[in-house]
Amino acid sequence: MNFKVISFVTAAATLLLSATVFAAAPIKIGALFAVTGPAAFLGEPERNSAKMVIDEINKAGGVKGRKLELIVYDTAGDATKAVQLATKLIKDDKVVAIIGPSTTGETMAAIPVAEKEHIPLISCSAGSKITDPVKKWVFKTAQNDALAVGRIYEYLQKTKQTKVSILTVSDGFGASGREQLKSQASKYGITVVSDDTYGPKDTDMTAQLTKIRGSHSQAIICWGTNPGPAVVAKNVRQLGIKTPLFMSHGVSSKKFIELAGEAAEGIRLPSGKVVVADLLSGSDKQKKSLLAFVKDYQKHYKAEGDHFGGHAWDAVMLIRNAVENGADTAAAIRDQLEKTKAFAGIGGSFTYTPQDHAGLGKDAFVLVEVKNKDWVIVK
Repeated sequence: MNFKVISFVTAAATLLLSATVFAAAPIKIGALFAVTGPAAFLGEPERNSAKMVIDEINKAGGVKGRKLELIVYDTAGDATKAVQLATKLIKDDKVVAIIGPSTTGETMAAIPVAEKEHIPLISCSAGSKITDPVKKWVFKTAQNDALAVGRIYEYLQKTKQTKVSILTVSDGFGASGREQLKSQASKYGITVVSDDTYGPKDTDMTAQLTKIRGSHSQAIICWGTNPGPAVVAKNVRQLGIKTPLFMSHGVSSKKFIELAGEAAEGIRLPSGKVVVADLLSGSDKQKKSLLAFVKDYQKHYKAEGDHFGGHAWDAVMLIRNAVENGADTAAAIRDQLEKTKAFAGIGGSFTYTPQDHAGLGKDAFVLVEVKNKDWVIVK
């Protein structure tokens, strides 16, 4: 065989190998987001962000020559549906990992499925109980409510506000927040003088707030996700209550400001940095990636990227990094996720260990305030 023939055979073999690589089956990633229903303000940006980043990964050639295939189902915020769809993703769609669900209640319901079927699940929800205690197959990208409570309490301690009233929604997110608000209070020298709840579908909280008005508290902390907190903000304004009002990170998006209107002015809450990315100092290690995410989301969807969408962006990138490190099965992806060190994402810098599947520290939060219908950093 002469040199030209050898060269031709070698070139043909190379082309065939390349074609085989790019023809390899895609890596299927499942996603459970509340795209419709009351929690759509969470699920819609999560779905949009996941699609956006996976499209960009695939346009750049995929990961190790393989495309990522995203299979999204809308849970509408329903825990029963989340369980059914998680099972469908695993049994029918054969995914190697699941991103979501959007809410704590849905996630807690879906966890037994992921654990039983040995499929890594990266939740976009904040409840501390999702990863505390650690579950082998469950991780999360949303900042823990334990850290959020600590951020508020640090500020109250600094400003010598020692008596608080708490008003929490009666769902998984609210229950987890309430537990943290009560358990951490004494650590910061804070007394909970009033403790009340409201239903996820309640449209008026004046009864609870009237009670709070008589409690002599120095701060009110509302823990919930839209639309309830916006109702609370409006009711506080209508009742003429001047006590400072704090919210949870569960409303950290422009949607809350839209829903609460003028009543949002002056409200403070712990948030991921993405909503104030342009206000961060130049030395902040996250600033560059945060601004890129905000710009990218604006380009694709003509809207501001928020930290809810960032939870899904982080989850996709964590899986991508696992695949880049050679993982293409559920078990291998799980193992690689647990080895993640100092991944600079939208929600913060992630480091997972066998003892920590939440991965973030309190530096993932900044305290923000609504001023002139926008977010500013509280100094």
